[in-house]
Amino acid sequence: MEILFYRYNSICEPDILQVFTDFGITVHVEDLEMHNKKATPRECAGKVSGWILQRPLAFVFSINFFPAISYTCEKLKVPYVCWSVDSPVPELFSNALKNSCNRVFLFDRAQYEFFSPINPSCIYYLPLATNVNRWEKIVLGMTGADFARYGGDVAFVGSLYTEKCRYDRLALSDHTRGFVDGLIESQMGVFGCNLIPESLTEEVIREIADADPDFYKSDDSYADMSRYLAAHQYIGMKLAAVERQRTLAFLSERFHVNLYTRSDASSLPKVNCPGGVNTLTEMPKVFHASRINLNITMRPIETGLSLRIWDVLGCGGFLITNYQAEIPEYFEIGKDLETYESMKELEEKIRYYLTHEEERVEIAIHGYETVAKYHTWRLRLAQMIKILTERPE
Repeated sequence: MEILFYRYNSICEPDILQVFTDFGITVHVEDLEMHNKKATPRECAGKVSGWILQRPLAFVFSINFFPAISYTCEKLKVPYVCWSVDSPVPELFSNALKNSCNRVFLFDRAQYEFFSPINPSCIYYLPLATNVNRWEKIVLGMTGADFARYGGDVAFVGSLYTEKCRYDRLALSDHTRGFVDGLIESQMGVFGCNLIPESLTEEVIREIADADPDFYKSDDSYADMSRYLAAHQYIGMKLAAVERQRTLAFLSERFHVNLYTRSDASSLPKVNCPGGVNTLTEMPKVFHASRINLNITMRPIETGLSLRIWDVLGCGGFLITNYQAEIPEYFEIGKDLETYESMKELEEKIRYYLTHEEERVEIAIHGYETVAKYHTWRLRLAQMIKILTERPE
């Protein structure tokens, strides 16, 4: 079997590519967008069609959905398999999502339920996973110096989203700012339910869209995506920035907190910020050496589990994460990981586990064993291949 892997440098691409190869699949790689981030859809289509016309490909694969690839595969009658690992993904509003060549896998069940009615027989739900073998090679080789450098009481690895927040750059009325601020405050106290999309008025949506000349627009969409984008890409990112800064500031008043980020952390004077870490070589050392790892899922991921959850557990780290509706489907809370639904609960659980070492280590070990047994990229891609091969044509 031969496939084409269209890459754009997602962090999970190397692991997925390796699993395909381990399955005995011949993988050809098109890396246009790894070197040219301004590549046009026409250039993308040209590259993909060239591969299809040269080789008997079983399918074309990508992380996230590329309409240009879908249209090309539809025209040349080759299946297009993609796996969404992000949210939001505006490209899912393209008419290309309706193509019969598609085999679209979405990691967030709420995302799946939102988009699957557009093409029910071609859209599937599939959660993310991790590569425990990769992480084992790193954490088992850690030295005392590594534990001293990367260890600590509470650690958070990730962006503060301040530099990615388009909302802050918009010229909006005081009324809209006040409305959105109130909506953010309401959402901050609610986990497992996204209040924002249905709470937005048409006036607020229109003002946000008109205020940004780069607001995502497409002549190739099957529905108006303005509400979705305003809620997720603008207010959702703003909420992520507020929530992460407020949570870390709160915790830094009570515990020693290490923040590994390339964002500007000057607003968090009591947080220790050594800077960013390399995802493949340093991040697993932080996860393994830290007594408590914190995950704060950005709210546009409504019910699903972000890659960070799988990776912390895959590194043998102890994790406390905000509650997500899908967590009980894959993990036992208090046995594989811990969750919180308020700042008070987060504080209480951190204080508890910092003074209950044996229990904390047992949970970290059990969480690792669970992902190693049930949630690796190899197992997840085997599920994907099974769905593809059993799918009625």
